[in-house]
Amino acid sequence: MNKLLFEDLDVSPEMLRAIQDMGFVEATPVQSRSILPILAGRDVTAQAPTGTGKTCAFGIPAVESIDPGDRGVQCLILCPTRELALQTTAEIAKLCKYKQAIRALAIFGGQPIDRQILALKRKPQILVATPGRLMDHMRRKTVRLHDLKTIVLDEADEMLNMGFREDIDEILQSVPEERQTILFSATLSPEILDITSIYQRDAELIRVTHKELTVPNISQYYVQVRPDGKMDAMCRLIDAAEYRLIMVFCNTKRMVDEVTEGLMIRGYQAEALHGDIKQMQRDKVMGRFRKGVIGILVATDVAARGIDVDNVDIVLNYDVPEDQEYYVHRIGRTGRANRQGISYTLVTGRQIYKLRDIMRYTKSPIQPMKLPSLREAEEMKMQALFQELSRERQPEELQLHREYLEKFFSSEASQEIELTQLTLALLERVVKAEFPQFGEEEDPSLQVWQEPQKERGRSRRNPDEVSLFLNIGRFDHVEKKNIFQLFEEFVPTDVHIVGKIEIRDTHTFVTVPQDYAPMVVKKLKNVSFRGRTVRAEITNGKSRQNEGDSRQRKGRMELPMRTRRKKTS
Repeated sequence: MNKLLFEDLDVSPEMLRAIQDMGFVEATPVQSRSILPILAGRDVTAQAPTGTGKTCAFGIPAVESIDPGDRGVQCLILCPTRELALQTTAEIAKLCKYKQAIRALAIFGGQPIDRQILALKRKPQILVATPGRLMDHMRRKTVRLHDLKTIVLDEADEMLNMGFREDIDEILQSVPEERQTILFSATLSPEILDITSIYQRDAELIRVTHKELTVPNISQYYVQVRPDGKMDAMCRLIDAAEYRLIMVFCNTKRMVDEVTEGLMIRGYQAEALHGDIKQMQRDKVMGRFRKGVIGILVATDVAARGIDVDNVDIVLNYDVPEDQEYYVHRIGRTGRANRQGISYTLVTGRQIYKLRDIMRYTKSPIQPMKLPSLREAEEMKMQALFQELSRERQPEELQLHREYLEKFFSSEASQEIELTQLTLALLERVVKAEFPQFGEEEDPSLQVWQEPQKERGRSRRNPDEVSLFLNIGRFDHVEKKNIFQLFEEFVPTDVHIVGKIEIRDTHTFVTVPQDYAPMVVKKLKNVSFRGRTVRAEITNGKSRQNEGDSRQRKGRMELPMRTRRKKTS
């Protein structure tokens, strides 16, 4: 199928103007296949991962279908997390830029519900919600869906993984039967297909294959390093490369700040981009990056969405991305417009297994490479410096320098100084000013060469993660989705930090990144959740036999068995 040009869409002038302001000209594969059938009112099931432009794929038709004179909720978009709900609402707001009578609102856990109730009184026609918080509003009757025309399930597989199947069933059974149902999912599992068969009618199936996501012009490499050697390894790669613009990706805002500061201390022109930076400042940073005033942009995945820079030479993954799709989205920043791109990924310890999962997913090799030696990096620096000096041709200034030079060599002071000696002395000053780290001794232990050995036993937990013990479990009617709700409400972050969840009768184990663990324990201290006072502790993940034994024995006799609501068609 030929790619769709947005200017060819049969949409309102206001929408075309908003799309133009967003800088979009040609639709992505999923947009090309989805927009027209959704505009025509058909149900659609689309297999489309993150980073393929799916928000506009359903957002453009959704906004176009809204009747500004109708003050009820006409479009409902379900998202698995508060982060995605906020991102989706921001994208919808851009599409509504010139449709002032259309309002969109995000509702999610972790925000005071009273504030959301006040916002709902402004009668938004587009509601972006997480399933748990939407159910709260439906029970309170603060959200009414009797005017609903369209419902969108975004990242449906992720919602199922988080345990929201029953909530999705209840929501879909509560909305009008005469509606348009759109479903986007990275995978089409049997459970996803079950939802489509029950709640969609004659849906058009759209698949975006991995082949459409790959970028053939990108040479991909990885370097295994010590955890405390990542900064030096990154600087070595930067020094040995010829580049104008580099994008460095980190998994967290804190790491973005640390990496940016480390680069600036070492004399590099670098700036940060993440969610805590105000929009005005972000626009200024992007302007300087596009013009080449700064050569290195350090960013989180979320903050980098929507960035459109065609001439990025190198993408450097300082952290291995948590999501395989993020990797595809990151490296796609380079190698555009038929140019050759390069990506480097720094790998520590058992992260090599994550990288292998990424290779299997993308079906493209990521080649191992050795770090350039200091001598090799310095040679590259000098070559680049000579090339830069040779391009600086300003006749008037050079003539003045020539006069000073000739005058010096005609004086007695120059009798014992050769031209080569003077050139080397001047070059030394330039090098010290341009490259503060030049001439440092090689650190032979910087890079890790051996493959990480497989650990004995069954444990495969990432050493950068820790296990948290929570004093709530099955006897408290806790399910997987409730753990996500707990974190969403009391530990809101801009990244997904919840890993493996193991729910037992009286307690639960949750893996989180090691850097986040102390903050999570502090945030969850003595919070009230599902009628219990929650306690969180960092543990080694082993079973705690003594914890709650008496409660467990009593609970087996006293607590009723939880019944599962039957699915209806």
